[in-house]
Amino acid sequence: MQNRQRSVTTAANPSGIISPQYCAPHNVNLAIVRKVMTLADNLTVTDVNGKIAFNLKASLMSLHHHPVLLDATGNPIITLHRKIMSAHDRWQAFRGESTELKDLIFSVKRPSLFQLKPKLKVFLANNTKEQVCDFKVKGSWFERSCVVYAGESPPF
Repeated sequence: MQNRQRSVTTAANPSGIISPQYCAPHNVNLAIVRKVMTLADNLTVTDVNGKIAFNLKASLMSLHHHPVLLDATGNPIITLHRKIMSAHDRWQAFRGESTELKDLIFSVKRPSLFQLKPKLKVFLANNTKEQVCDFKVKGSWFERSCVVYAGESPPF
């Protein structure tokens, strides 16, 4: 198993993007555990005490690869869809198990295909012009961590 620590920082948003139950007024450290050598690409996300927060279920043997993020009780939260013909390696996140445009929550893209440090721009569904991102994710492979920023500050 691989184990990675992630630190997530977000701006206070009382209603949340998905649901207020997934919001915290402070930094949250999560560990991502991946089982290797399986036919599915499943991940488990735990808190620092080992309590399961989320599961990501994805089948590598599927024609339509749509990973689904589940809460700790197994309820579907988000279905991810990778846009195949995209210049920026774009993913879309839909509510529950849907992949219909009316259920789009946000989309994510890499600003550049070649990156030494992972960087992502997140656009909420109502931000159709995508001139300014709603969130940024900046990661470090070396530190095995990532930070989520609200809007365009601080700059990449």
